[in-house]
Amino acid sequence: PSMSNTQRLSDLVARIGLNGLTLKLAFRNVLRQKVRSGMTLGAVIIGVVSLILAGGFVHDTFIQLGEVIIHSQTGHLQIFKKDFHEKGTRSPERYLIEDPAKLAAATAANPGVQDVMGRLFFTGLLNNGKRDLSIVGEGVEPDKEARLGSFIRISEGRQLTDKDRDGILVGAGVARSLGLKPGDRVTLLMSAAEGGLNTLDVEVVGIFQSFSKDFDARAVRIHLGAAQEQMFTTGVNLLVVALDKTDDTDRVRDAVETQIAGSSYDVRRWKDLSDFYDKTVQLYDRQFGVLQLIILLMVLLSVTNSVNMSVFERQGEFGTMQALGNRSRDVALLIVVESAILGFAGAVLGVVLGVGLAELISFIGIPMPPPPNADVGYTAYIQVVPGTLVSAALVGFLGTVLASIVPSLKVTRLQIVDALRQNV
Repeated sequence: PSMSNTQRLSDLVARIGLNGLTLKLAFRNVLRQKVRSGMTLGAVIIGVVSLILAGGFVHDTFIQLGEVIIHSQTGHLQIFKKDFHEKGTRSPERYLIEDPAKLAAATAANPGVQDVMGRLFFTGLLNNGKRDLSIVGEGVEPDKEARLGSFIRISEGRQLTDKDRDGILVGAGVARSLGLKPGDRVTLLMSAAEGGLNTLDVEVVGIFQSFSKDFDARAVRIHLGAAQEQMFTTGVNLLVVALDKTDDTDRVRDAVETQIAGSSYDVRRWKDLSDFYDKTVQLYDRQFGVLQLIILLMVLLSVTNSVNMSVFERQGEFGTMQALGNRSRDVALLIVVESAILGFAGAVLGVVLGVGLAELISFIGIPMPPPPNADVGYTAYIQVVPGTLVSAALVGFLGTVLASIVPSLKVTRLQIVDALRQNV
C-alpha cells in the first residue's frame, strides 16, 4: 500500500537529518551567539518593516488616487453609446442617450447604487467682455454632482445648485485666464448640433479645483437643463453612476452589463476610463518590485556576512562535532536551521513592529505635496494589507535561509584536524 503523507514527511525529515536534537541544539546556539543572532535578527526585522511600510504607503496611494478620480471626474461607472469615448469627443451630439431617464431608473434600481446623473458635453468659447477662451463644458445635474464631487474643492464662491439655471462653475485655470471671480457675468458661446452656435449669458457662481491642472484650465459646468436647451436636445452623452462603496464596482458593472446586453450602450469602470491611474499603478508596482529586490539583497548580504563570521569563529566547535561522529552535512544543516529560526523570529517580530508603526503613522498622517499636474496636497497613510504582510514575512524568512546555504557548504569542506586546531 502507498505511504501516507505523514510517512513521506517523516522519511524526508529523516533523510535530511532533521530531528528534535538538531532543533534543540540550534535554539541553544542562537541564544548563545547573542551578538551574531542580534545582528541577523535586526537585519531581518528592518527589511520586513521596510517592506510593510513601503507596501502600505503604495497601496494607500492607489486607494486615494482612485477615490480622487472617482469623486472629481469619472464616478464609479459610466454608461454611454458605444464608441463615445473613442470617437465622440469632437462630435458629442452624435452620441446621445435619447431617453436617459428610463436607463437611469433601471440602473438606480441595482443594490449599492447611490446616484445616477446625466452629463452633456459641449465645446465653445467663454467671453468676459474683453477676450475669449476656448473651453470644454459639461451640462450636469448640480445637486447630484455636488454629492459625487467630494474631492472637487471650491476655492471661491459656492457649488452650482439645481436652482442655478443661469449659473456657471469654472475651473481655476479658466478663472485665472479671464480674471473671473464669483458674481461676474460672462457670455458662453456653445457649438450646437448641425454646426450651429448659441450664446448664453451666465453668472459665475464658483471656481473649482480638481486633481488635474489640465482639466481646470479648460473646464466649465452649467445646469444640464440649460445645456440641453442650447443644444436642442433632451438627451445626454453619458450617465455617471455613483455607488455606496467602491468595492461594489465590479458587481454593479456586471449587473448593468446584463441589463443593457444587446443594446447600443456600453458601461465601463472608473479604472478603464483613467489612463493616468493605470500608468501610475504600473509605475509604482515596478518601483515596489525593485524595492523588494533591494531589501532581499540587503538581507542576503547581512545574513551571509553574519553567518560567515560565525562559521569562522566556530570552526573548532564544528571540528569537535565531526570528531564525535557527526557528519559534515549534519553540521551544515545545523547552521541552516539556526538561520531559519532567526529568519522566522525576525519575520514575526518584523510583522508585529511593522503593523504597529503603520497604525501609529496613519494616526498622525503624512502631509504630502501636490502630485504632478495638481495644485492640492493630501494626507497619506500606511494601509495594513494582508498580502503585503505575507510577502514581507516570506522575503525576510526565505532571504535568511538562502543566505545561510553558501556559508554552511563551506563547513562540509573543513578538514577535521584543521578545525580542531582552532580549539588550541
